[in-house]
Amino acid sequence: MDLPWLALGAGEPLVVLRWFAPEHSAKLSTGERPVLKALARHFRVHAVNRPPGLPSGITMAELAAQHAEALAGRFGRPVNVLGMSSGGSLALQLAADHPDAVRRMVVAGAACVLPEHTGRAQLRYTEAVAAGRRGAHHLAPLAGRNPLTRAFFAAMMWLADPAIRPADPMDMLRFAQAEDSFDVRGRLAGLRTPTLVVGGERDLAYSPELFRETADGLPNGKVLIYPGASHLGTFRHKRFASDVAAFLA
Repeated sequence: MDLPWLALGAGEPLVVLRWFAPEHSAKLSTGERPVLKALARHFRVHAVNRPPGLPSGITMAELAAQHAEALAGRFGRPVNVLGMSSGGSLALQLAADHPDAVRRMVVAGAACVLPEHTGRAQLRYTEAVAAGRRGAHHLAPLAGRNPLTRAFFAAMMWLADPAIRPADPMDMLRFAQAEDSFDVRGRLAGLRTPTLVVGGERDLAYSPELFRETADGLPNGKVLIYPGASHLGTFRHKRFASDVAAFLA
């Protein structure tokens, strides 16, 4: 399976399943670049994006199978995996369905189920863009903590929408539809991969309680909550790269 793939740094391989992005290219976004550069001081980072041309009705299990095939072809052995945000959902699905692909795992800004309000925001966004309308403002509830900040972010996102619209919005929509039904709560007890769940105390996409529920349900799970950190602030936290490296060592 040919996945968009970018490698940087040196050392033991770390496969990073990237966060939800409009495009499926290997090119890093402005927000991702400093996060992955910090990780590249510890690992040979392999940043992986979803494949292009997703078919209608694709599931998270099918996406996980594609990634397991790609990892087996490239490494031929279990590797460390970091899943960020939507990539964390995919990482959990990968470890549940293909445990031989994953040595140790970090799930950051994600949990064992996609919260209803987060899935609703993603679907409204992707459905609007797929229909040729502005849609980024539908993500404002995940960025602002009160009506005033949500209104501010909604206005900014509405204005920015044309600049961040993907070339093929259907791929983004199909991934969002797949993740909308993601739920491995009933499989956590059988998931033996040593896993660190990292989240922000002020994450609006997930809750600290859900991060803890995910880690507590895993036989080899640990949780780390960054005080005061938002969803994106989790990945930008000054300790994030070193905490990931310490757990995976």
